Amino acid sequence: MVPLSEGSFDLDDYIDYIIDMVRFLGEDTHVLAVCQPSVPVLAAVARMEDENDPLAPASMTLMGGPIDTRINPTAVNQLAQDRPLSWFADNVVMQVPWPQPGFMRNVYPGFLQLSGFMSMNLDRHMIAHKDFFFHLVKNDGDSADKHRDFYDEYLAVMDLTAEFYLQTVDTVFIKHSLPKGEMMHRSARVDCSKIRRTALFTVEGENDDISGVGQTHAAQTLCSSLADGKRAHYVQPDVGHYGVFNGSRFRKEIVPRIISFMREHGARTEAVNSNSPAKSSAPKLKLPRRGARSQPKD
Repeated sequence: MVPLSEGSFDLDDYIDYIIDMVRFLGEDTHVLAVCQPSVPVLAAVARMEDENDPLAPASMTLMGGPIDTRINPTAVNQLAQDRPLSWFADNVVMQVPWPQPGFMRNVYPGFLQLSGFMSMNLDRHMIAHKDFFFHLVKNDGDSADKHRDFYDEYLAVMDLTAEFYLQTVDTVFIKHSLPKGEMMHRSARVDCSKIRRTALFTVEGENDDISGVGQTHAAQTLCSSLADGKRAHYVQPDVGHYGVFNGSRFRKEIVPRIISFMREHGARTEAVNSNSPAKSSAPKLKLPRRGARSQPKD
């Protein structure tokens, strides 16, 4: 949907946008990244901390992200190791056809992404659609609506610009640049050991077959200068990749932990705690409304 005349968009641009948005939102901002964005979010925070940016986020939550895909590699990770970058450029990158607004832009199409994900658990998807049919026959509207809600979201996949996709494959899945300490943002090295103020919460799914257990936790090791009191990790039992950020277990088990972590490490909460004689005497605080956050000064 973006005309070719608007220019390119790659991983460096993504990191720039994250930094710009965090600065725009101002103090006491909490960032949550699901899956692939975990890498650029961690990189953005590391760059902000390296520059002593006063608007570095209060916390970041990384969920099911490929921080270090050398740990418990999955089929997705192995594919990137077995193929050169040129294979991805030749086989999964296509041009947007006319008359779409993005005509002639090179992209990794959403339909290819979706077919890849569905083929990993094709039997489950076939059973789900068979059950959906019988729910309709039995006039079981509640079950049919749940199916529709799930697939309305699951099937909503957008194209990725080729330059962003290929740079991500090369940086994250082939070279493992971030965990090796070799990742660059523009001309600056991404050094996660510079992170000292932004609290870190990592979340993984026990049965994740896309980002294996331990890949997201690797961020805890990379953020070596972060105090123990500003970090936490949680593995959700009995969920796969999608269950880390969707479904009943996500709502009942993961969301409360995320909210609790953000409240604990919010700027206002820490200010109250630092002025209180005992931590237990600090009142419970609600997360500030986004509209109430301060804006960065010129």
